[in-house]
Amino acid sequence: MSKADRTRQFIIVTSAPIINKKGMAGTSLSDIMGATKLAKGGIYGNFESKEEICHESYLYLARNQAARLDGAITKGKTAKEKFFNLLDAYATKNDLGGCPILNFGIEADDTNVVMKKNVKRSILNSQKRIFAIISDGIYNKEISEKIDAKSFSIKVFAMIEGAILCRRVTEDDEQTRIILQAIRSEFENYLI
Repeated sequence: MSKADRTRQFIIVTSAPIINKKGMAGTSLSDIMGATKLAKGGIYGNFESKEEICHESYLYLARNQAARLDGAITKGKTAKEKFFNLLDAYATKNDLGGCPILNFGIEADDTNVVMKKNVKRSILNSQKRIFAIISDGIYNKEISEKIDAKSFSIKVFAMIEGAILCRRVTEDDEQTRIILQAIRSEFENYLI
């Protein structure tokens, strides 16, 4: 990796948690400069705009989250273990400012077409992650065919994101625990 590539990556990694917490509009170039200890020229020598930093930061955060969730799933052997590991990973707060899908998605829904497209891709991938566990469980005769894997995956993802939002706003884990337990209970109804 060249020095320029390392500097660019440093800016992304350093800026991403700030942008994730403060938002794209709420993060100033001064915030990025302060965190990276780079001058304006050092930032703009590596990026064309703050918007480009925001996009690259989102992609970094989304990859980080996907790797964390996929890592949790791979620790399980059965569909139940994989699914419960996934829920446990969602229950754990990430140290990069919260869920990037939620944080960036709210801000980009009507104002930033490129970011909206990136967040949409992440949402669909998150739902596919759940769908794959359910589908594999059905195929392996661990989960009843009575479950609608697609509907369940969409519902579970939406419930988890809602629980994350409640946790962030209330600064309390109670609602997240209740939602995740409800998801576990419903899932167990489909186990064979």
